[in-house]
Amino acid sequence: MAPLTLPAHLGDAVRRSDDVAFRAWVDALPAVVAAAARRWSLQLGDPYQPGGACSWVAPAGDPAGRRLVLKVGWRHDEAQDEAAGLPAWAGQGAVRLYENLTDASTMMLLLERCEPGTTLRMLPAVEQDVVIAGLLNRLWRTPAGAHPFRPLSRMCADWADACEARPTPLDPGLSRAGIALLRELPLSAASSVLLCTDLHAGNVIATHREPWLVIDPKPYVGDPHYDVLQHLLNNREQLFTDPRGQAHRMADLAGLDRDRVVAWLFARSVRESFDQAELRPVATALAALV
Repeated sequence: MAPLTLPAHLGDAVRRSDDVAFRAWVDALPAVVAAAARRWSLQLGDPYQPGGACSWVAPAGDPAGRRLVLKVGWRHDEAQDEAAGLPAWAGQGAVRLYENLTDASTMMLLLERCEPGTTLRMLPAVEQDVVIAGLLNRLWRTPAGAHPFRPLSRMCADWADACEARPTPLDPGLSRAGIALLRELPLSAASSVLLCTDLHAGNVIATHREPWLVIDPKPYVGDPHYDVLQHLLNNREQLFTDPRGQAHRMADLAGLDRDRVVAWLFARSVRESFDQAELRPVATALAALV
């Protein structure tokens, strides 16, 4: 079998990882990608670079002439419901899913190709805010009937447990307050909707069908106030300069409660501070506002 080119971020991830199962999954990728190409009669291009740390994604074409994307992903915990979330959105604000095959460790997704494919990062930060808020208001919906999506409270409780098991890098009282909010905020939400949970400018792509479409969602069900957080955390210049003001701006644009967005941002900043020292001043600044 011909060698498979790995996207740079996936190659870096496997070199750093001591997870035996993940490394075995990457070793099996050539056979898995070849099987997907045969299954859907695909002509594959080289993978997108630098790509993601847990997936192999490449442009593809099929006998009908469709311009597609094949995504073969490691089915880690946070991302395991992407194949269920995309059909729920049915192409309204998010990329379309045409086919999928999922097992215990791998998800193979045949997706709409976004062209020209530039990311929302091309726009100034203030314009990114408007696009993100507009997309979220299109994507938030109450799942109908029985659904497979896990509650946001489960992910946040797992994070809280993990934080409590480690020495805190923050003032202990501040850390306790943030961890308590990770547990409390998901349970006190006034509404519960289908969430992206990982929506930021790098996961919003320019297309001909719509100006912007969301890719790579990590669906959960829960408080819509949570869903602005990854965008806030990724826009570091605005976050470091005025975290409260940026939280208020996103709350206003998305039609959310300002104080609740600030509380969520504080809780996430505490959680991320365990591994990202640069967010510790943000958590400290927000603590006085919660």
